[in-house]
Amino acid sequence: MAAPSEERPRRRFGQRLLTDPARLFQHNAWDNVEWSEEQEASARSKVQENSSQLLPQDKQEEYEVNAKRYWDDFYKIHENGFFKDRHWLFTEFPELAPNRSSSQNGDPLHEFNNKEESSSEGLGRCENGHCSLESRTECQLSVPQSPAGLGTQEGPAQEHRGLSHRAAGYPGSAASYRVLEVGCGAGNTVFPILQTNNDPGLFVYCCDFSTTAVDLVQNNAEYDSSRCFAFVHDLCNDQSPFPMPEESLDIVILIFVLSAILPEKMQGVVTRLSRLLKPGGMILLRDYGRYDLAQLRFKKGQCLSENFYVRGDGTRVYFFTQDELDHLFTTAGLEKIQNVVDRRLQVNRGKQMTMYRVWIQCKYRRAATPLP
Repeated sequence: MAAPSEERPRRRFGQRLLTDPARLFQHNAWDNVEWSEEQEASARSKVQENSSQLLPQDKQEEYEVNAKRYWDDFYKIHENGFFKDRHWLFTEFPELAPNRSSSQNGDPLHEFNNKEESSSEGLGRCENGHCSLESRTECQLSVPQSPAGLGTQEGPAQEHRGLSHRAAGYPGSAASYRVLEVGCGAGNTVFPILQTNNDPGLFVYCCDFSTTAVDLVQNNAEYDSSRCFAFVHDLCNDQSPFPMPEESLDIVILIFVLSAILPEKMQGVVTRLSRLLKPGGMILLRDYGRYDLAQLRFKKGQCLSENFYVRGDGTRVYFFTQDELDHLFTTAGLEKIQNVVDRRLQVNRGKQMTMYRVWIQCKYRRAATPLP
């Protein structure tokens, strides 16, 4: 049995290794890379430099008001061709697989590691700050997914398509295990879950801030309305309805989603999502960590506020610490099951490029109802 990632020994990459191309490019990826003090200081310096010039307040408000349009434009351009399906999900989050027994006990037994990723070639691409480190193999890790909950408008026809069911008879009401993915994008998480987990009691909800993204999910040949319900939703609007009642979900998935929300609105979003969980239900999160490659690549003039940036296409991204995420979830009344950071070295052997990624993975659980 693998040790929890908090206890795993970290690999050091000294100057000799990094300056030896013949040795460095024998492999493609290393997980749990421990940064030197020099590397940490260099990253901190780059962030201080790229955040020294903040965008004017009127520009920041413009990005907030038009957030939905920017994500719609992203999916109109890329459709479902930018991200790979996330088949690594079932290694990192066994709660989503057919056999859920180990995860339901709350044990973080699975390492924060993706063996498919480590053994594959290629680093994917970076466009407008969307760094997708997936290879051309179908099992490769994909990075940002379309975030939900950023702006002020929604497509009314999509939003209320079936959302009027607030009690018995709501979509998925007969299911015994209900999962909601927030920020579903083109379905790169939803469809692997539906393909892999054939539990007849499973029902998957998925929502996105982008109407275009939800259309892509609903028009996918794999979309099965008897097992899945896709809808447009603005997380930041507490008047925007969910199709399910409170305390009805077993799992809420947030993969590279929370980072796209205005920082001052994050607590309200997490608290609202936590109310959807059954006692014992969990929120599963994977998102950007502080000093990730994507943060270091930003230039002056792209910083909105501390550790919060706007990409070239108008979408936004925040870079977290473990403590920040812990505060958000515990303030919402959830208990920590897992909160780990992974510093990973990715290598593109063809281009002889090294890329340091920093991700945080969390699992937080709503406490079970106390026995009488």
